[in-house]
Amino acid sequence: MSSDFETYEQDFGTLTADITNKIGRIPKLGGDEKKQMVVNVEKQFEEAKELMEQMDLEVREIPVQSRGMYNSRLKSYKQELEKLEKDFKRSRIAYSDEVRNDLLGDDGNSSESQLIKLREERAHLLDNTERLERSSQRLEAGYQIAVETEQIGQEILENLHHDREKIQRSRDRLRETDANLGKSSRILTGMLRR
Repeated sequence: MSSDFETYEQDFGTLTADITNKIGRIPKLGGDEKKQMVVNVEKQFEEAKELMEQMDLEVREIPVQSRGMYNSRLKSYKQELEKLEKDFKRSRIAYSDEVRNDLLGDDGNSSESQLIKLREERAHLLDNTERLERSSQRLEAGYQIAVETEQIGQEILENLHHDREKIQRSRDRLRETDANLGKSSRILTGMLRR
């Protein structure tokens, strides 16, 4: 089942990457081309939501002890999709730098400084994304260790339970043997008196 979830994850990653690419291109387009791109992205958002529903169904079928990790991944994908939808709304009303410069009569210097600033922000965002991925991997590894520890603990408890049952059976046999020895002793004592 988790392999189906991972397949959906890969499809979701490919789809969101394509959506992100198209969202970046929308402000630079105009007229019918822009409308066509917007319709295309809206269809892709529908696909992404369907993938989220499929992943949600897969998570419900995963055993409870493994479900937490998949739920947190699903939650992060939902947040990512919400962010993309906000970016999409902004991109639909945004104008390209050329259109903005034509409308405002900008000389181009501020757009160059904006471009530098955007590159710096992008680099910073990529660093944060890498850090977040590393943290996610560490969390996932920690979760795996916790699951394995829980399984080992469960096995130890089962072994202790079996050992306890063996000890109780042995104690019951000892009591029976003690009772039988007591009877034998009384019978022998009775026989000696006669």
